[in-house]
Amino acid sequence: MKSAKIVGLGKYLPPKRLGNHDLEKIVETSDEWIRTRTGIEERRLAEGQSASDLAYHASKQALKNAGIKSSDLDLIIVASITPDSFFPSTACRLQKLLKASKAAAFDILAACSGFVYGLTCGWQMISGGLYQNILVVGSEVLSVVTDWQDRSTCVLFGDGAGAAVLTQSNSKCFLSSHLGADGSRSDLLCLPAGGSRKPASHTTVEKKLHCIKMRGNELFRVAVRVMVDSARIALSKAGLKENDLDILIPHQANKRIIDSVARTLKIEDKVYINVSRYGNMSSASCAVALCEAYQDGKIKKGDIVVLDTFGGGLVWGSCVIKWV
Repeated sequence: MKSAKIVGLGKYLPPKRLGNHDLEKIVETSDEWIRTRTGIEERRLAEGQSASDLAYHASKQALKNAGIKSSDLDLIIVASITPDSFFPSTACRLQKLLKASKAAAFDILAACSGFVYGLTCGWQMISGGLYQNILVVGSEVLSVVTDWQDRSTCVLFGDGAGAAVLTQSNSKCFLSSHLGADGSRSDLLCLPAGGSRKPASHTTVEKKLHCIKMRGNELFRVAVRVMVDSARIALSKAGLKENDLDILIPHQANKRIIDSVARTLKIEDKVYINVSRYGNMSSASCAVALCEAYQDGKIKKGDIVVLDTFGGGLVWGSCVIKWV
């Protein structure tokens, strides 16, 4: 049975920066308040760009680094909670932009865990012999669903995209994956309106129900517990323990969450963090962090890499990769 390996990574961050001091002019907040509670210093904002546009730039970089032509792609998976539209899928729009006419395409809606869900799908489809070359992208334009008058949420989110190219391998590179969900806690982090349950109306717009709503204190406690459990389960499936991993790439939502997870797992010196530069980019966060960690030389051949994510749904997911 074949396996899959990551052969190319890419990222794209829009050029516009929105720093904490800029937010001080928009809402009642302060740089000190944001830094101490979230670890975020600035975030990127897309201007006139959609999720497929950001995904295109990240994908071009990943394909170049992989040495694979877009025409050789068999499948495109895009994870996003801010798709260009409900349909056609952002993956189909990306297929057109890349001129990847041979590739099938679909979107994944798994919030901040979308990239890990996508990698797991890609890995299994290659292992099952269905496809040989798969592009997995996390792309978000969260600025369009952010309430810029809500100081509890507007300081958290940013825009960006990250991409990975997977191809068939004789080596066992993806060692394990653990995906989970708890729909009973969906009210902790959600976008209330815009779907079939609450279609767009004057009322939903007036009440800003098309913007992110979050119960932060409750979410914090659940996030730490579930991310720790998910990482441990994924490692156990691979026959490994916490001290066997070389680097943890967590979802970049909040530095206090990341620090709590690292302390519990006793791996404080093995965690990659870039939340200060970008804030929470949902499905793009882990994808961009993985790309940057590799580019920064933090990931080497033979390393055990653990991706660990959590997001609205509630959903979570971790995967263990042996870098080759």
